[in-house]
Amino acid sequence: MSMLALRQVPLRFPAPRRFDWPSPARVPRPWLTGLFAASAAYALVMALVTSNPLHRTWGIFAACSYLLAAMVVLAFKARGVDPALLISLAGALVLPLGLMAAARLQQPEVRVINKSASLLVHHGTPYLGPAALAAAHSPNIFDPYLPLMTLFGIPRALLGFSVLTDPRIWFGVGFVVIFAAALAVVGARDVARWTVLVTASPVIAFSLTVGGTDVPVLACLCLGLALLWRAPHPVLAGLALGVACAMKATAWPALLVAVVLVLVRDGRRAAWILSGTAVAVFAAIVGPVAVLGPRALVQNTISFPLGLASIKSEAVSLLVETGETGHLIAVALLALACLGIIVSLVIRPPRTVPAATWRIVIGLSLMFVLAPATRFGYFLYPAGLLAWLGISWLAFGGPAGLPGSGARSANAATQPAYQPANQGSSAASGTMCSTVCA
Repeated sequence: MSMLALRQVPLRFPAPRRFDWPSPARVPRPWLTGLFAASAAYALVMALVTSNPLHRTWGIFAACSYLLAAMVVLAFKARGVDPALLISLAGALVLPLGLMAAARLQQPEVRVINKSASLLVHHGTPYLGPAALAAAHSPNIFDPYLPLMTLFGIPRALLGFSVLTDPRIWFGVGFVVIFAAALAVVGARDVARWTVLVTASPVIAFSLTVGGTDVPVLACLCLGLALLWRAPHPVLAGLALGVACAMKATAWPALLVAVVLVLVRDGRRAAWILSGTAVAVFAAIVGPVAVLGPRALVQNTISFPLGLASIKSEAVSLLVETGETGHLIAVALLALACLGIIVSLVIRPPRTVPAATWRIVIGLSLMFVLAPATRFGYFLYPAGLLAWLGISWLAFGGPAGLPGSGARSANAATQPAYQPANQGSSAASGTMCSTVCA
């Protein structure tokens, strides 16, 4: 009988987990090498095909650094992870960003934020009024961002020009701090290495080097979702999502999905707390600017991004380029996409944070494809959200280890490897009976 009982020992061990990688140092060398090699290929292709000198400069620096990082991982194996991370971060972000900031080379959105910060400091509002907008001939006179984004330009408005007052530096600082907090809140281990790996990736490093306005918004979205995962904190999540919504309108769909998630999972009271906190934060930041110049706020942040202003944005979709009919079709398709997302939330609302994250990824991707004013860089949001979700997935050893989904596995893991036959569970007894009968 004891021999039959001992044959059940393998059933007492938890199932092996294939992706038990709590740290980049635990990622198999071929995978990490392939990641750096793919990043180098992406940067090289950008350097070869782009007509933008800023993008080409970044591509050259980044391709060299990613390739060197891959070689270091191959050469030093276990000890090559940290040097590879530092090389990729320095070559893909720190060095090109420092050189561009010193030479005042940036995409137009950085100049827009600097101008808006100067207006805020000297005139109390970051937006030009309707008269100035009507007389303008350049789309860069508009500020499509919400008031909190102007905060990143305040150092230059107050202290003047230097590398350290460049808004991109503060975009990067904000991203690193908030994204690391999002990983820590969800329970990921080795937060520092994961944060460096994501920051040095082409998704983040390229955006920060040339522009970077979407990067802090992405970090706030990740933090807001993280605060709803293991032990829901609707007040803190509302603060994070409200801050994101006060920076850029691209965060609004994420807030809607988060509210639906909390409503179906935690009840109406938690949903009211989350939404109320987010709206209060948004109103406290945007409200004073709206009171001072409501028309200016609407023309800059709503009419211009939708292509309804007198001057069209340089970021336009292919449909809009076909003329007025194409613009109407693009707006109609965008409205249908938004309606479809809302219907999906009603019919099949997300009940877990991973499901909500996927819903946000799909919704934002549709909106960016169909929006009248869009850029390829906007897909940083889906890519960044998936990176955060993937790290959480890897840090817990795959789906069975994710917070809230691994309780049964965890309980099974605490069971002793061997139990006497008369103390086993009914499942083990049934298995043993089958063995005996066989």
